[in-house]
Amino acid sequence: MRRRHWIWLRDNFEEAFCALLLLVMAGIAFANVLIRYGTNYSFAFAEEVEVSALVYLTVFGAAAAFRRGLHLGLHFLFVRFPRPLRRLVLIFSMALILWVFGALFLYGCLQMQDEMALRTLSEALQVPQWAYTLAVPVGSVLIVLRAMQRTIVLWRDA
Repeated sequence: MRRRHWIWLRDNFEEAFCALLLLVMAGIAFANVLIRYGTNYSFAFAEEVEVSALVYLTVFGAAAAFRRGLHLGLHFLFVRFPRPLRRLVLIFSMALILWVFGALFLYGCLQMQDEMALRTLSEALQVPQWAYTLAVPVGSVLIVLRAMQRTIVLWRDA
């Protein structure tokens, strides 16, 4: 791949991953509907895969939204603050993000540790449950990294 493709993938990894997940989810749901109406049976794994993919989609989509600054904010007030206060608000906001997603990361890892110790398997596919729970710590790290990226951009403009 060319260098610019790698740069695009680095900058848009979450969006590309979400698009792939949506494609897989739509394909499974469509196939499940066709099979259900054609045979009166359905795929047992469809709901499990779609719900688990939705968790990944949520955290990766949140990371993409943090990077673009698309989360709910008080931009109207933020831009009217004096420069030193804007920077203080950015520090406070980043501290809250670190606290919330740091806790989510920690508890996600603890949950995975329990699932590994108990060898918990998913119902339909018998996949280790920690593979689905992995979305929480990985998503938390991505969200923190993308929030830091956005904070740096806002810091320069503040």
